[in-house]
Amino acid sequence: MDAVTYPDEKVIAFIEKNMIPLRVAFDSQPLAAEFSLKWTPTLITLDPDGKEHQRTVGFLPSEELIPSLLLGIAKSHYDREKFSEALTILDQILKEAPKSDSAPEAIYLKGVCGYKSTHKPKPLKDAYEELQARHPSSEWTKRAYPYRLL
Repeated sequence: MDAVTYPDEKVIAFIEKNMIPLRVAFDSQPLAAEFSLKWTPTLITLDPDGKEHQRTVGFLPSEELIPSLLLGIAKSHYDREKFSEALTILDQILKEAPKSDSAPEAIYLKGVCGYKSTHKPKPLKDAYEELQARHPSSEWTKRAYPYRLL
């Protein structure tokens, strides 16, 4: 990713604005053991307390890296029950990268955040319907399948 993705100006700007990057060699101890680094590149999104929320293993082109990092940030908000913040970022993914590999999971998580913040099932059903329409063979569509009954 050093030759293609990291030098991309959009990636540089995104990381500088939203992340605190730290490069750790897969055999650098004790961090490699603590974070179970087995292959490079491995990108881990941590919250301010050091808790992991997203892990991506392997190369990603720049048009996939930013949505993946955004998804990690959204998951960090979701896991800390900051549903409004998570929804804002999930909407950003779906607006700016609707065809990215992160989009189906963003749709799914948007439905879950909508449900958790309102306690109404409609966002779950809406998520399933959007997944079925836009990503019918996605694993996230399969995971949302029970929501069709709501």
